[in-house]
Amino acid sequence: MISLGIDFGTSGARAVAIDATGETLAEAKHIFTGAELATAPAQWQTGLFCLLEQLPLELRQKIEAIAIDGTSSTVLLCDATGNPIVAPLLYNDDRGIAVMEELRAIAPPHHVAIGATSSLAKLLWWQKKAEGAEEAEEEKPRATNHQPLATSHSPDSRLPTPSQEEIYFLHQADWLSFLLHGQLGVSDYHNALKLGYDVEQLCYPDWLLKLLLKLPALPNLPQILAPGTPVGEVTAEVRSRFGLPQGCVVRAGTTDSIAAFLASGANSPGEAVTSLGSTLVLKLLSQTRVEDAQSGIYSHRLGDLWLTGGASNTGGAVLRHFFTDAELETLSGQIDPDRESLLDYYPLLKAGDRFPINDPHLPPRLEPRPENPVEFLHGLLESMARIEARGYQLLQQLGATPLRCVYTAGGGAKNAVWSQIRARHLGVPVAQSAHAEAAYGTALLAQISC
Repeated sequence: MISLGIDFGTSGARAVAIDATGETLAEAKHIFTGAELATAPAQWQTGLFCLLEQLPLELRQKIEAIAIDGTSSTVLLCDATGNPIVAPLLYNDDRGIAVMEELRAIAPPHHVAIGATSSLAKLLWWQKKAEGAEEAEEEKPRATNHQPLATSHSPDSRLPTPSQEEIYFLHQADWLSFLLHGQLGVSDYHNALKLGYDVEQLCYPDWLLKLLLKLPALPNLPQILAPGTPVGEVTAEVRSRFGLPQGCVVRAGTTDSIAAFLASGANSPGEAVTSLGSTLVLKLLSQTRVEDAQSGIYSHRLGDLWLTGGASNTGGAVLRHFFTDAELETLSGQIDPDRESLLDYYPLLKAGDRFPINDPHLPPRLEPRPENPVEFLHGLLESMARIEARGYQLLQQLGATPLRCVYTAGGGAKNAVWSQIRARHLGVPVAQSAHAEAAYGTALLAQISC
């Protein structure tokens, strides 16, 4: 069996095709060349199709299953044909802070959906905006005829008023999968966690359903499936364009950080994966579920176990703000990883973090900045390692299975000096993931439902 995993991150998209033994048969990459491109559905679509076109035709003709992962809580609204009608809100968009009071009033205490960047917060923010649009009787956005294989137009910045049209609320991975299977309004319980979906009872909870009944013209919420569940075969149009075989099925996807975990090789309680990408994401496989919205901690269901953790806004994006990739490599080689830096930073590009401190107003701390760039970089790497260690300590304090080892995914995994600094703070072995690409984990998901 040949399966294809497709990963959408903040800087680009990747695809990995594997066979039944897990051997990688082909890879493809598409890089977003501008900051605005990573936020545009038309560019996501271009990236998706470019990845498929890069794969050899003879391999495409043998692909039996496809799954897609996207960034968690990156969401968009679509019309009844799947055409995006507003600009998406990305994973780190915190405008949902405006509805936090309403969110706290309806959701159970410490629920994972209580967060300025959660999917539910973004849905409520859109709802308030739509109600305001109705009161102002704004003009309806111009009509469009979206065709899945045509490049979508840029979404209108205005929201339709509640009486105007049927609207669907989707996550990034949901919409990209729709472009392949053509079934609108399907998601997975990894992406839907921060929408308020109950991953223990596998249903939308009563408190959320009661809320939805009170809201006028609410967008259609997606049907939720287990990650890896077959959704439908690729459409005839997609099959014809890319040479995919009859019966090629698209399966429900996941989030990028969970895909990275699946790719790592971690499979026992106490094993964890730190994703060092644009942000810092921690995932610890635990026998117990841990939830604490005050600390930005939540748990995903993974079979009979729980994948507990959180995501910090610190990470590679901060490093690249100050250094080029070449500088990071050269300067890191001049750092003694066994010597602790006394610089105490909280490296952020703007105010606000999600974990291990969940505070949308948390200010960056990047001073004092030494003249020597080696010392400055050492301070940044050391401080990020402290944040990582603090995160894992907090998970264990709240009842997660004790940490035994940490696999590292993402671009930061290549930095050996940083790995040594992190191991010193974590107190457990640190190793690179078995497979570096999150797309590999999604390819595994396309083979076997988890």
